[in-house]
Amino acid sequence: MHKAGLSITITLIYNLVVLKCMDIPFEPVIFDVKLNVHLILEYAAFFSGFRYYVYLKKRTHDPISSTNRLSIVIGAIFGAFLGSRIFGFLEHPFFSSDLDGLLMVLNTKTIMGGLFGGLLGVELAKKVIGEKKSSGDVFTFPIILGILIGRIGCFFAGINEFTYGNKTDFFLAMDLGDGLPRHPIALYEIIFLILLWVFLRYLQNSRTLPNGWLFQYFMILYFTFRFMIEFLKPNTFYIFGLSSIQYLCILCWIYYHKTIRKSLYAN
Repeated sequence: MHKAGLSITITLIYNLVVLKCMDIPFEPVIFDVKLNVHLILEYAAFFSGFRYYVYLKKRTHDPISSTNRLSIVIGAIFGAFLGSRIFGFLEHPFFSSDLDGLLMVLNTKTIMGGLFGGLLGVELAKKVIGEKKSSGDVFTFPIILGILIGRIGCFFAGINEFTYGNKTDFFLAMDLGDGLPRHPIALYEIIFLILLWVFLRYLQNSRTLPNGWLFQYFMILYFTFRFMIEFLKPNTFYIFGLSSIQYLCILCWIYYHKTIRKSLYAN
């Protein structure tokens, strides 16, 4: 564990040094065509996450039948689509009656809404088909992988993607495309996701967790990280100084309050 941790730390430090020297937004031109790296990595995130899910499902015992699993996946997809759009709109409210404005609203999305909407979609699908078993563990690492790849694209997009931070004198501050030193929020999240992956793997290999708890730990820890990191973003705050994403995080904590309580008071 010590060698693995040291290797990860050295790799992160090296990558930080390299990234500090890059021009952001990163928009390479190949054959006179400017590549949209963010869009390419967004598609790569979906593809890689799905393929990793298929890989894990074939190599682990799934207590849920294939038919029910398909229904659950469909519920997750529809729930994630609706949730990502609804909370994406609440994060950046925009009203317009023309076609361009409508398309902008439809294209505004957030992974946080996608995760929580997907969770609700799964629970609804399970209720419809009568499935009682927990179903989230097999999704945990594919989701982390997908978010990780997607956040690399967000980082390369700089200020063209609303994942940049406030102006700061912090030593990790970077010019993300507007000439100002800002918190590289996407980079912070990439580092967090790598550490979260290592931590959850450690839990998975060192303890016998109740079915479903691995996914619940992921949701609780990721939403807690996002709650804290939102204070570093130039958000439009609503009630009591909190953004819509932070209220979604609080909603997630309420949803998983039993797991949080059991974890805090476990002997």
